[in-house]
Amino acid sequence: MQSTLLLGASGQVGKAMAGMLPEVIAPTRHQLDLSTLTHDQAHQFVASTGAGAIVNCAAYTAVDKAEEEVDVANAVNGTAVGILAEIAAESGIPFVTYSTDFVFNGRGDQPYVESSAPDPINAYGRSKLIGERLALEANPETLIIRTSWVVSGTHSNFVATMVRLASEGRSLNVVNDQHGCPTIATDLAVATVAALGLRLSGLLHLTNQGATTWFELAKAAVGLAGLNPELITPCTTDEYPTPAPRPTYSVLGSERIDEVGVARLPRWEDSLPGLINQLKTS
Repeated sequence: MQSTLLLGASGQVGKAMAGMLPEVIAPTRHQLDLSTLTHDQAHQFVASTGAGAIVNCAAYTAVDKAEEEVDVANAVNGTAVGILAEIAAESGIPFVTYSTDFVFNGRGDQPYVESSAPDPINAYGRSKLIGERLALEANPETLIIRTSWVVSGTHSNFVATMVRLASEGRSLNVVNDQHGCPTIATDLAVATVAALGLRLSGLLHLTNQGATTWFELAKAAVGLAGLNPELITPCTTDEYPTPAPRPTYSVLGSERIDEVGVARLPRWEDSLPGLINQLKTS
């Protein structure tokens, strides 16, 4: 198998992916900066590596900061993704990139599937939607995996933060009126490798099964860590305002996964204990 050009290899999903692929080329941001990426730069880099696939795990993910840094978010999540898709098409190799539940407005009450109409309500979501559209326009063979609420036992993230603060005896108010699907990075990486091997294209929603709220996720994580879940108190979004509005209901479902040959991810409750064990040993 040829090598895979893996962008964002130091992130949650990228690190998990790197351990599952036989040969990885993992450029640093200095070597390939998506915020200033040009077609020529990308073409030269891909040509020099001889990569047989491109997987883009890199992204601008600072949701609140994106409200002020719209141009940077659009460059990394939008323009660069379109360029990478174009290069993959020119090179005749697969291209996989990730998008988000935040491309939806969250005003519904049924899971969003691949054919649901996007309508992002914040700058981050709009930047990711730009990337989706540019990538598919440049290269219809692109695979865009939409996911949500990614957590891992290897990086700083919501679950890791809740466990750390609870271990310090801190009382925590956590929103209980935002609904979504947690996604464990290792489970997502396994499914991505399978999708890459099948040469899938288009949109595909991949999350761990089961919807919950941030409050319920925090309480479950803290309890599994052997800490006091009573430290977690529910609050409303209005009581915890943020610069960027969040979708109230961004549960992702899939109308494709049973047809394309990728196994559904486990329920988040089944994968969370392994994540907590990783946190304890890291």
